[in-house]
Amino acid sequence: MRTRLYRDGRLESENFPPAELAGHLSDRRNAIWVDLCSPTPEKLAALGDELGLHELAVEDVLGEHQRPKIDVYDNHLFITVYAVRTEEGRFVAAEIDVFLTETVLVTVRMDEGVSMDEVVRRWDAAPHLASHGVLFLLHGLLDWVADGHLEMVLDLDAQAEDLEEELFEERPADARVVQRRMFELRKTSARFRKVAVPMRELLTTLLHQDVLRGSPMAPYYQDIHDHVQRTVELLESLRDLLANMRETRLAQQGFRLNQIMKRLTGWAAIIAVPTAITGYYGMNVPFPGTGELWGFWFSTLLVAVVSVALYVVFRKNDWL
Repeated sequence: MRTRLYRDGRLESENFPPAELAGHLSDRRNAIWVDLCSPTPEKLAALGDELGLHELAVEDVLGEHQRPKIDVYDNHLFITVYAVRTEEGRFVAAEIDVFLTETVLVTVRMDEGVSMDEVVRRWDAAPHLASHGVLFLLHGLLDWVADGHLEMVLDLDAQAEDLEEELFEERPADARVVQRRMFELRKTSARFRKVAVPMRELLTTLLHQDVLRGSPMAPYYQDIHDHVQRTVELLESLRDLLANMRETRLAQQGFRLNQIMKRLTGWAAIIAVPTAITGYYGMNVPFPGTGELWGFWFSTLLVAVVSVALYVVFRKNDWL
């Protein structure tokens, strides 16, 4: 358990023992942060009883793959968000569950790869907002999550633009490599949409809660909402771009196939001429030059002249 205690907008204590938590709850001047990483069901249930958390909210924490959401209960809010990152080129979305009471912010993480150090740095960088209590703490967390989403979509957009340029290179890369990259990009963006798009609804609902109405922190939450809105718009644009790239890729494949068939057909026509002439001269009937040397050279010259003439005509018409 990682803890912090703010009193009257100033940091009073950090990483205090869990046994001291109950003694700080009664003072309304306090703002307390409690962070749990992979807690046992018993430990989470004990904290829920101590803070009066709803059993359904505690049950959602123990369940996996919750949708980003905000649930409103009598004495607290329950929020689920996802922090995103890439590990070895693979997209990873880590669930963070949040309980918000009048004086306590509880964050629960099941993924040990998610570090809260950046959130703490944001709190320390804005001490002038600490007097707003748990709303200040929640803002730092949501702002970090939203900024992470924005960075992710900008990175995906840059990858899509690089891939788009490769589609029109004079010497394109291996078709299988391009196809694989396009598939991975579409897969990642689809998974990212599932955790990023619901954030817009979450922030909209949060802005309409009584705890934020008229609060000096409301503009800061509106700023997070703007970042989320931009992320969603970029995701929509990215989806359209990937769809256009897929259609362009299919059109290019059809065009290249037509080019290949056109060239093969042209060469087949050129080869058919010698076949026809030699086949004609191979008949068992007399023909000019039968049994004569000049007849052989005449047929050979005829094959060469007609083949070259067809090649010139096909090249002029861009058939080869």
